Amino acid sequence: MDKLRAMAAFVRIVERGSLTAAADEQGVSLPSMVRTLATLERDLGVTLLNRTTRRMHLTDEGRQYLEQCRAILARVQQADAALHSRRAAPRGKLTVTASALFGRNYIAPVMSEFLRTHPEVIADLLFVDRVVNLVEEGVDAAVRIGRLADSSLAAIPLGSMRRVVCASPAYLRKAGAPRRPDDLRTHRCVRFTGLAPHEEWSFHSPARKVAIASVLTCNQADVAIAACADGLGIGSFLSYMVAPLARTGKLKYVLEEFEPEPLPVTFLYPQSRMLSPTVRAFADLCVKRLRQTKFD
Repeated sequence: MDKLRAMAAFVRIVERGSLTAAADEQGVSLPSMVRTLATLERDLGVTLLNRTTRRMHLTDEGRQYLEQCRAILARVQQADAALHSRRAAPRGKLTVTASALFGRNYIAPVMSEFLRTHPEVIADLLFVDRVVNLVEEGVDAAVRIGRLADSSLAAIPLGSMRRVVCASPAYLRKAGAPRRPDDLRTHRCVRFTGLAPHEEWSFHSPARKVAIASVLTCNQADVAIAACADGLGIGSFLSYMVAPLARTGKLKYVLEEFEPEPLPVTFLYPQSRMLSPTVRAFADLCVKRLRQTKFD
C-alpha cells in the first residue's frame, strides 16, 4: 500500500463528503477508492469512517488521524515546493534593506551583479539606519549588523564586524594615544549616534561602558568619520566604515585589545514565508560575496 496516496485519498473522501465524489475527483473507480480506504483502516487497525447507504461520519480515531494526515501532506507539499523553487528561475520584484552606509558599500554592488545575471528580476533597495520590520513593511530580506532579537526571522550568518576606536595620526600626535578606555574621559570624541545613541562607548572588560565628552555628535557615519580624519577627535565606528581610511593611514586604530565582541552580520528573511527562488538566489550570492569580504 502506498501510505501517502492512501492518506491523501482519505482526506479527499472527508473533504468531498463521499467516496463517489472523491473517486471522481481523483480519476479512479469507486471500487478502487473503497479498497484504498478499507486497506488503510485494516493497516491502522481502526475504523476511520462509519458509513451507511445515506451518509458517513468520522470516528474519534478518524478525526485525530485526519488532522495528522493533513499536517503530513502539507509538509510533503512544502518539501516538494522547496525543491521546485531551487530549480525555478528568479523573477519578479525583490525588496532588500540594510543600513545606509553598509548598503551602499556592499549590498548595492551585489544587487547589481544579481540583476545582471537575472534580467527578469526588478529590485527595490531600502537603505536606512533603523530596524525595518520585514513583515509589516513588505520587505523580502535584510542584511543586518548586530545581535538578533526577532525570532520570527530566519537567519543566515555572513560574517562578523569589529567595533573599533580610531583617530587621525595628527590628533594622536597632539593629544596622545589612549592606553585604556578610561583615558577617553580626557579626549575630544566624535560620536556617531547610529552606534552610540548615548554619551558612552562599550568595551571589553575591565570597563564595559565608558562615558565620553562629545565635541561633535552626528547621525551620519560619513560625516563623523570625515571629522575624525580631519583631526577633530577620536571616534567609535564599525570596522567596515573606516577600514579604507585605516588602510591608507588617514586613521589609526587605538584600544584594540579592549574592543567588545564582534557583531554578527546576518542575512534575514521572514520564517513565515516560503523562501522564493528569487530570495534564495540572492541569499546564495550574498553568502558567497560577503563571506569573502574582510570588513576590517
